Amino acid sequence: MAVARTVQPEPVSQAVRARQRRQREEELLVWPDLVFVEFISAVLFTITLTILAVLVDAILLDQANPNVTPNPSKAPWYFLNLQELLLHMHPALAGVIVPTIALAALAAMPYFDNSNEGQGEWFATARSKTLTAIGALVAIVGTVLLILFDASKHVQVYERVTGAEWPSALNFLRSNRALQTEIAWPEELTKIPLGSRVLRTDLLGLPAVDLNVNLSAVLVEQIIPVTMMIGLPLLLSLVAWRTRVARTRRDHMILMFSGFIAVYVTLTVVGTFFRGAGQELVPYGIFAHIE
Repeated sequence: MAVARTVQPEPVSQAVRARQRRQREEELLVWPDLVFVEFISAVLFTITLTILAVLVDAILLDQANPNVTPNPSKAPWYFLNLQELLLHMHPALAGVIVPTIALAALAAMPYFDNSNEGQGEWFATARSKTLTAIGALVAIVGTVLLILFDASKHVQVYERVTGAEWPSALNFLRSNRALQTEIAWPEELTKIPLGSRVLRTDLLGLPAVDLNVNLSAVLVEQIIPVTMMIGLPLLLSLVAWRTRVARTRRDHMILMFSGFIAVYVTLTVVGTFFRGAGQELVPYGIFAHIE
């Protein structure tokens, strides 16, 4: 007769128990670890805001008048970067295409850098801090220089240093817009009839499209800005790769992301503090002057 025998489970090793206990100690729970901190922060913020509201008078202008547009008329602060872009490129490009592509590129970063090493850690790689500093510095300096160039500040510096006027032969280098206004473009290039030659909607029984393309406007408002926004980051990434500063996909993503954030902040700061009446590039106070 067979006798059933109970198999005793093997004792769990000390190493396994230590590992489980260590993993549990490293966990942070939503409650109370996260919610409690958020609650305290919300209470402190509410108290601070209430005290400021009681002690500090609101800086308000006169009652809004729909017939009078303030100069400058600025967007909310979180859209000031896009408003700044509107000054340098085509409105559809600055207001729709660029933000859409930027959001899509940010969403695609985790798929391009699919390594699990160092996930959820700040500066997880050995070169991350250096790459962050390089990306931010290059983006800030490059953005400021491009804005100054488009505002013809280099012309003012030249005239102040030399005491002479900017050479008329170089008027097309005054700004990006000067390429369109200072060059005698042939009329054939400023009124290319795409409506009657390419978009032949009349062949489909639809009304004909009256579309004349201005090549100089396309160059200034679309081709040059797109070339700068795509070419300069690629050039930075190429230089970082050739100099062995960026070696992995994550290195390049850190470089690009830090540059993107720096450009975002720079455009916001310029749109807030350095765009005065007529959106001229001058120091501008964000507070109302109360007499």
